[in-house]
Amino acid sequence: MMKPYVPPTRLDSVSIILPVINETVSLRKTVETVLGDVKRELIREFIIVVCKRTTPEAMTVAGELQKELAGLVVVLQQKLPFLGGALRDAFDVARGSHLIIMGSDLETNPDDVHVLIEEEQKIPAGIVTTSRWIRGGKFHGYSPIKLLCNWIFQRFFSLLYGTRLTDMTFGFRIMPTGLAQAIHWEEVRHPFNLESIVKPLRLGIPVCEIPTIWNPRIEGESQNPFFRNFEYFRIGFKARFADKNSFWRT
Repeated sequence: MMKPYVPPTRLDSVSIILPVINETVSLRKTVETVLGDVKRELIREFIIVVCKRTTPEAMTVAGELQKELAGLVVVLQQKLPFLGGALRDAFDVARGSHLIIMGSDLETNPDDVHVLIEEEQKIPAGIVTTSRWIRGGKFHGYSPIKLLCNWIFQRFFSLLYGTRLTDMTFGFRIMPTGLAQAIHWEEVRHPFNLESIVKPLRLGIPVCEIPTIWNPRIEGESQNPFFRNFEYFRIGFKARFADKNSFWRT
């Protein structure tokens, strides 16, 4: 089967995807930090994805940002459920040559967005993802047990896929929009973060990592209970042994 998209040769602009449930201060700080670090002409749009569970306070901030940054903010009502569904819905409407997936809760450090863009400009047909495990990366606020489990998860998946990547389940990365729109995605919950890296890996897309520092959210509650992390194994195994030609949308 022929590839249904042509890999880009340059990065022209980025669509920054921000799913929102209960983030207000964090959402605004994320957007303002990116605007302060990235050249305006490189930002095609911020796609703020909301759903029925998004709080009125968060909706108010999203609306304010849309008015303040006319033409630069799109508020998208998601149709597919959960985090993965929000990202998949945003993929289909993104208009930049590349897109960035990240959180609006400051657990993904907005100070790193400009670094992701700079590194992607070097490999515009590839993916640049972030790692909390390589030199320069760090976790703040993880319990020893959670930290150990995360290390085991990462080591397991890197061995399973024969890659040197160290943080495959952390959803903070940049990729070509055409690639994201061409792949057939399956997950709708947080394991989408793993799916969105392992399917491109199996398709031969080059991937590199930059360090990032993780801090716990300052408001609201996490939408990813710890024991749900074991759901990552299902898509991890499925994508590893499936026919990679089935990964393309038809």
